[in-house]
Amino acid sequence: MLRLIVVFVLFLSLNSCQNGNEKVLMNEVGNQWKKNKTQSFDFDVKDAQNQKNLMLVVRNNNDYPYSNLRLIASIEHKKKNISTDTLNFVLAKPNGEWIGTGFGDTKEIIFQYKLNYKFPQNGNYSVKVVQAMRKDNLPGIEDIGIKIQNLKP
Repeated sequence: MLRLIVVFVLFLSLNSCQNGNEKVLMNEVGNQWKKNKTQSFDFDVKDAQNQKNLMLVVRNNNDYPYSNLRLIASIEHKKKNISTDTLNFVLAKPNGEWIGTGFGDTKEIIFQYKLNYKFPQNGNYSVKVVQAMRKDNLPGIEDIGIKIQNLKP
């Protein structure tokens, strides 16, 4: 019974962190991100006239061997590429301490990707992310995601 109460409270607290003006899409990487494995996030834009903030969410653990993470992110609409960016995010301080938040070995950090971004039109979009590190199998990345915030008009 206690376990059920803890799960229910955890569920409520996670849902309360997300408001109606944002959407978070997460993919489980499984602690081994293969270089050729594209993480894809599909979503609908129904109010293209309003700007949005796009942020990338990274959850890493102590198996991650680097202090930074290089990514290639692209935005597609109707299978046509409209934007591609090479990104470099810092995950750790110079002393090796992880920058992200969280308990235990797993840390989560949110990086700015596109701020005040205006989609060209309403419709289905996809953000695709691949790791651009020099390892074919990148250890220590547990999850990758995108957070889409609607800005007030």
